[in-house]
Amino acid sequence: MLVVTALGIVRMRSLLAAAMLTSIYSLLSASVFVVLDAVDVALTEAAVGAGISTILMLATIALTADKEKTPKHRPLLPLAVVCATGAALIYGTLDMPRYGDPDAPIHKYVAPVYIQDTPVEMGVPNVVTSVLASYRGYDTLGEVTVIFTAGVGVLVLLGRGYRKRNANEKRKWKKN
Repeated sequence: MLVVTALGIVRMRSLLAAAMLTSIYSLLSASVFVVLDAVDVALTEAAVGAGISTILMLATIALTADKEKTPKHRPLLPLAVVCATGAALIYGTLDMPRYGDPDAPIHKYVAPVYIQDTPVEMGVPNVVTSVLASYRGYDTLGEVTVIFTAGVGVLVLLGRGYRKRNANEKRKWKKN
């Protein structure tokens, strides 16, 4: 379903329909994360991907045109770059342990330390909460900072277009 939705997004010429399909794609991705038992990532994907991103895309479409302009170039070079990047990423995963392998290093070294030491070091019985809040606290703070900065940047860009359009409308009114 993810591949079909992605192909639909690529083929769409209506930006409104593409924004809605992007939101559906994010919800499908969130459901995949739930199946993989990564509920925290699924919640973030649903909130940011399907929620905030969709609102920002709809606000942008409200300030611009609804239809995509036909590109003047051929998409062969971007397609080649995407295929090469995908191949490099797949190649990078070939030596990884299989999903759920009990002999993987994460299950032998890292997980036992978290399970044994977390209640004593953090005082929180929930291992996932303590890892996200304490061990990865700076990482989570960095992610929140990046998301906030991106949101502020988009709002600033949208505000500029709104101010320019209002200034042009005021000039037209003064001439008449």
